[in-house]
Amino acid sequence: MDISSQPGSLQALFSAIAQTQTEADLRQRIMAQLGDYFAARRWSLNFASEFPTVDQNSPRLMRLALSLDYNPVLRYLVQRHAAVHDEVVLPPGVWPTLCPRADHGHVMAGPIVSEGQLVGGIAFTRHRDDGAFNADNLADLGALCLHLSTKLAALRAKPESGLDHSRLTPREAEIVELVAQGLTNKEIGAALWITENSVKQALKRIFRKLNVSSRAEMVAKLAA
Repeated sequence: MDISSQPGSLQALFSAIAQTQTEADLRQRIMAQLGDYFAARRWSLNFASEFPTVDQNSPRLMRLALSLDYNPVLRYLVQRHAAVHDEVVLPPGVWPTLCPRADHGHVMAGPIVSEGQLVGGIAFTRHRDDGAFNADNLADLGALCLHLSTKLAALRAKPESGLDHSRLTPREAEIVELVAQGLTNKEIGAALWITENSVKQALKRIFRKLNVSSRAEMVAKLAA
């Protein structure tokens, strides 16, 4: 069997990324495959434009996680636009002292770049009782980030069928995609790592933008 056709191989992931037709599918199905590939407990793909504004009223853990002074993994990613895991910038075992979450005991992140700018990133975490990420994981992540950056640039250059991107933000378009798949607000929140209330507020904004009053009407209006 050709290695490129073996399920779960790096080459198979490259192919899956290339064949993806929507950003929502990339964020959900492909990221889930990458999470399995890296034996991660949690994973995410986020863009800088989607991060909330951080101020003194923000939760302390959020302020620390998004602080370049406090978070050495984030600082490395921002400064170098390169894949990194916690033991690249810290001695083994130190990261859990910075992040109290047990399922964030080991962390690895990679860049999404566009026209020379860092526009987002993907992240994977493991439980502190699991093995740490290693050099092979880092090399694979670097290669995957190249493919993801290229694919995302292509998807954003050509609006997805059925979605009016001139009126919806990428996050709002993603929520609409998940609504169309039949997910509840709670399920959407879990999939996107946001609260159920955040989903409700986003849907209110989407309804106003599209001048609709229900989920069904919204999906019908955005259908190709």
